[in-house]
This record gives sequence, C-alpha cells and structure tokens, in this order.
Amino acid sequence: MRRFTKKPKREPKKELRRFVRKPRPCPFCQVDDGGVDYKDERVLRRYISERGKILPRRATHLCAKHQRQVSKAIKRAQHIALIPFSAEIYH
Repeated sequence: MRRFTKKPKREPKKELRRFVRKPRPCPFCQVDDGGVDYKDERVLRRYISERGKILPRRATHLCAKHQRQVSKAIKRAQHIALIPFSAEIYH
C-alpha cells in the first residue's frame, strides 16, 4: 500500500491591484439649477445615442436620481416631438 505525502501548502497569492477609476461626479449634482427640463433639447441630446437610444448611466456618468429624470424628460420630449424617436437614416 502506497502512502501519499501531503503537498506543501502554498502561500496565498498577493492580491492583484487593478486600476480603479475614480467616479466622476454627476453634472446635474454639481450645478444646482433645479434639475432636468424636458424642454431643453440641447442638454437632452447629450444623453441620446446616434441611433436615438437613451445612453446608460455608465456612459453618461449620471447619478441614479438624475438618470431617471433624464430618461423621463427624453421620453416626454419625444412624445411632443422636440426630439426624434429614432435616428434619421438617409440612403
């Protein structure tokens, strides 16, 4: 009968330090002007992709509160035709 010897225990690996990006502050939180307005289409166009979709928080760097306000304002502006629902495609 063979006897197995225990392997020597390994030392735990050093924690890999990954680059952690500093969170950017929300642009609406920095300026205290009352929040998001659905009639201000120049501001809202910054948060819409070229295809007409609402950009996610990771792309816009908005806080959760202002992301909800921006998406609601975009939908309102689209409903009253200030902003198009989709991209303009020309052939």
